[in-house]
Amino acid sequence: MQLKLKRPLVFFDLETTGLNIGSDRIVELSYFKLFPDYSSETRTWRVNPEMHIPEAVSKVHGITDDDVRECPVFAQIAKDVEKTIEGCDLAGYNSNNFDIPLLAEELLRAGVDFDLHKCRFIDAFSIFQKHEPRTLTAAYRFYCGKELEDAHSANADTMATFEVLQAQLDRYPDLPDTVEALSDCTTLHQYADFAGKIGYDNCGQEIFNFGKYKGQQLSEVFLKDTGYYGWLINADFPAYTKKVFTKVFVETRQKN
Repeated sequence: MQLKLKRPLVFFDLETTGLNIGSDRIVELSYFKLFPDYSSETRTWRVNPEMHIPEAVSKVHGITDDDVRECPVFAQIAKDVEKTIEGCDLAGYNSNNFDIPLLAEELLRAGVDFDLHKCRFIDAFSIFQKHEPRTLTAAYRFYCGKELEDAHSANADTMATFEVLQAQLDRYPDLPDTVEALSDCTTLHQYADFAGKIGYDNCGQEIFNFGKYKGQQLSEVFLKDTGYYGWLINADFPAYTKKVFTKVFVETRQKN
């Protein structure tokens, strides 16, 4: 089964300094862009994260401080990244939980206020979890009958994810063949932010997914506890989450 594309689909993978969405940084970004006519382009950037890459992390993806010392910082490539994904949908492996939230953080940090919610997201890991829970290496072996060479390099993982998704479409006849429908079936939860701190209630209003106001609407909390917004903005939340807090806070003040 081939995907029916209405607009380009960008498969991408990040290698980073760690797993903290709010504080860790990208050291490598690779993408494979598939166009509706099935032509394609691919590119990989090495990025200076402006922070130390822990040795334990370097052992996983093989990228050290010396490897990226002379590379551009993310702010220098942010506009190119924005141009690459503008008007596209995104696909990855466990990307809904990690790569997309971290990319959103890096873009905001670089002053690029790109609305990733305009994109549809396909997560091949979500499909794999539902059918054959494993790692990407095992998924590649299971679906494609190949061993994943250079696992944890952004380019190898990106191309493997593309092949895995293609194989999943062939293997599971119940999977839809459009980006819109695949995005719906691989998105397990609907959140207003990418870190899962802000959800929606049945009326589509933003609600807290944590803390003493869990389950309550942000707008109602900001009206009755005026100091809570200030605490949220000064606390250790990802920048995109704070952006949503601010949006709701400003809208609430304007209405009241």
